[in-house]
Amino acid sequence: MYTLMTTFISKILNRTASGFAVLSAVILSAGANASERLYIFTENYPPYNEAVSGKGFAHSEDEITGICSGMVKAMLARVDYEYVMKMRDWSYAYDWVQGRENHGLFCTARTDEREDQFQWVGPLAPIQWTLFAAPKSDITLDSLEDARKYRIAGYKGDVMSDYLVSQGFDVVMSVSGEVNPRRLELGEADLWVTDGLVGPLVAEQEHGISGLKPVLVFRETPMYLALSNETSPAIVSALQKALDQAREAGELDHLIGQYQP
Repeated sequence: MYTLMTTFISKILNRTASGFAVLSAVILSAGANASERLYIFTENYPPYNEAVSGKGFAHSEDEITGICSGMVKAMLARVDYEYVMKMRDWSYAYDWVQGRENHGLFCTARTDEREDQFQWVGPLAPIQWTLFAAPKSDITLDSLEDARKYRIAGYKGDVMSDYLVSQGFDVVMSVSGEVNPRRLELGEADLWVTDGLVGPLVAEQEHGISGLKPVLVFRETPMYLALSNETSPAIVSALQKALDQAREAGELDHLIGQYQP
């Protein structure tokens, strides 16, 4: 009787231990999968990133389109990570993703000043740093130095605006770049610094202003998906590999071709 009871108890303990082992493995696995969810932010910056609704906020990837957005989606389609994509004001998103694991931001210009703030996946698409004048303006520029005597409309957190501020130019900042074409029209600024494709689109779509004058292109910068330094390098590597595969398949060139005039 004693032998039978001992065997019975032993079987129960073995089964219980196995059950705990399986349960522990499930819990650990769920935790690992949860840690691989990515949180990706962007801004309303057509034609690179734009909301289907035309508004500056979007809460899912289905509501966000554009050149860079399409590139990032093509990359994410090649990895197993779950992701959340949202559109917010640039300065808010730029500050939010830093210091948070598995958080990223696009399209972000990769500069010397920003190099150590993020881990980089790219390049995606390049931007042309362009100074625009109002349609009826008679301003002409031969070099960036010629722009020092003018008021330049920019916005907070924008790499082009920040660069001009660092060089001592008179930059009138706003929270969003969407208001800047109107500033030109109202005479609140003489020039507007933005990307060569973005300027005319925003002016036309947001304010019905056509004929914006590009008076100087003074730099070109590649844009990237910028991931927080707290994100695992293995994830960064996997995303870079996926982007390279999308590029080799011709998907990135196809996206750029869809938006070029």
